[in-house]
Amino acid sequence: MTDTRGFYFQSYEEWRHAITQRCRIDLTPEYARARITALRNPGDSATREFTDLYGDAYLQQVIEWFEQAERSGQ
Repeated sequence: MTDTRGFYFQSYEEWRHAITQRCRIDLTPEYARARITALRNPGDSATREFTDLYGDAYLQQVIEWFEQAERSGQ
């Protein structure tokens, strides 16, 4: 895994808390799957914007967190 010390979220737990508590998003497997699909689509304008802001390494980290959320089934 890449060095993520400079990124906004340092762990899955921090990221999940922000999604579920601060943003009040129900992080279901279906939602996670939809986000994974969008984030893997380089033609998606939101994905391009995310990559421009945070870079490829953080994009990959967020995809991994969505995959973990999907596996957890919650």
